[in-house]
Amino acid sequence: METIYDFAVRFWGIWLMIVFVGIVAWAYWPGRKGEMEERGKIPFREDDGPNGAGNGVGHGH
Repeated sequence: METIYDFAVRFWGIWLMIVFVGIVAWAYWPGRKGEMEERGKIPFREDDGPNGAGNGVGHGH
């Protein structure tokens, strides 16, 4: 067990970099562009729900 711990401690920076690069590659993958653009527009959509545009909540009224 100590051998696994020593290995993990020695290479934690490399593991962290691999995870970071993997997340960035996943986010910027060309096939995900449409999905990411759609998710980026979520804050600007008009809500039609109970707290949405119909009652003026959150729209500065």
